[in-house]
Amino acid sequence: MSMEEEEGTVSPLLEENVDHENWEMNEHSSSAAAGGGSSVTFTLVFTALILVCGFYIYGNAMGYSSPAESGILDELSLSLAAYSLFGSILTIGGLIGALSCGKMADLIGRRSALWVSDALCLIGWLAISFSKVFLGLPFRHPFFSICKYPTIFIQGAWSLDLGRLLVGIGIGILAYVIPIYVAEITPKNFRGAFTLLIALMMGSGISVTFIIGSVCNWRILALIGTIPCVVQLIGAFFIPESPRWLAKVGREKDLKLALQRLRGKNADISQEAAEIIDYTQDCNQTSEDGIKELFQRKYALAITVGVGLMAILQFGGLNGYTYYFSSILESAGFPSSVGSVVASIVQIVMNICSLFLIDNFGRRPLLLVSTSGCCLGSFTTGLSFLLQSFHLGNEITPILAIAGILVFIGSVSIGLGGIPLIIMAEIFPVNVKGPAGSLVNLFSWAGSWIVAYTFNYLFEWSSAGVFFIYAMIAGLGVIFVAKLVPETKGRALEEIQASLITHYHQESV
Repeated sequence: MSMEEEEGTVSPLLEENVDHENWEMNEHSSSAAAGGGSSVTFTLVFTALILVCGFYIYGNAMGYSSPAESGILDELSLSLAAYSLFGSILTIGGLIGALSCGKMADLIGRRSALWVSDALCLIGWLAISFSKVFLGLPFRHPFFSICKYPTIFIQGAWSLDLGRLLVGIGIGILAYVIPIYVAEITPKNFRGAFTLLIALMMGSGISVTFIIGSVCNWRILALIGTIPCVVQLIGAFFIPESPRWLAKVGREKDLKLALQRLRGKNADISQEAAEIIDYTQDCNQTSEDGIKELFQRKYALAITVGVGLMAILQFGGLNGYTYYFSSILESAGFPSSVGSVVASIVQIVMNICSLFLIDNFGRRPLLLVSTSGCCLGSFTTGLSFLLQSFHLGNEITPILAIAGILVFIGSVSIGLGGIPLIIMAEIFPVNVKGPAGSLVNLFSWAGSWIVAYTFNYLFEWSSAGVFFIYAMIAGLGVIFVAKLVPETKGRALEEIQASLITHYHQESV
């Protein structure tokens, strides 16, 4: 048996669209592959908006612990250590969600996985909101007279942690399912912009939670967090399932119905449907699903790109800036209230800009600009603290610090904040998308926890050194993007995946 037969072949239908001399995809290809040239329909826009609600939920969860801290500590008499557990357990939930998300989405479908994650988030927010709500209230019902601890479930402060854990599991699933779902339903010429709505919604969720949390009680803030969960839970009943998942499980009739809804009732979907079916059948015939299949050499480049981009995002310091933004500014001598407002504006503006740039300039150029900006931003922030430690330029170091932070936040928002999610959704074939997504998301959540946990220790060790470390990692990220990350703009998912496998075959010859 030949090497190609052992490792899996590329569909002949797609093989002709691959440049065998250069593995980087030609964005000017005239291929009429899946999703090419399709127009935007109401169903597509509605489906995408329902999906990206999930990252608004994500933003709510990320932003909740900061404005809720004083209220929870005062009302429930928690220690700072207990509250720290409450804040950090979200990441543990994310790790659990990342372990299960890929297999779940492959077994029950993308839409059903949304329902599971929304239900977990909804229960979690309610558990947080009603923690100790019955503390001190008398119960006269006979049932409670026979219970030794009638209100222990509601009174227990651990219901906070349980709720936060459930929310973490829910958003851990959403972090995988939504980018995959959006990428699988959108035409190639609009895929980048639709997927970057994710980053915009996440930033909006964080910002809105900060604003509302400054004027209302933490219980009400948790109840408000249930609203986007309910919106997505109900809205998911009215959106089509991913055509590519339907092809994977052999539901070809349902695939065509879903694709027709997404592309419009008068659109000719025959070629797109045929190419999705042919490529999926080719994947299913030449390989088996699962972790064992994932670690074949032909998928090494895709895994390296997916994991590498998440490593740059997380170890480049994202959660260090996000979780400890106020304390960084206060240490630098800049008003945290002013900095928070300015940073929120910069984040939203840059996210909106990225929507218009992603499908015009491509993924790689924006990633190169983004990683370079993160390197410059962290270096500038580190320089401000270095000067401060030597008592030099005390008048300008606060301005230098906020400038570096804003450059970092703006740079993440225009590229690294959303594009790795797009590329992760684009590069893995349908037969390994589940385990690959779980692996990449697990790595991302683990990196998130490591950075969040170590930041204070590193900052205490050297307030300047921690940012120089982040700058160095972002600098390495520039090289990584330039050398390994393919351009996927304007290419059908099947073309991208076939091209990466073809690159493996060329390297193996």
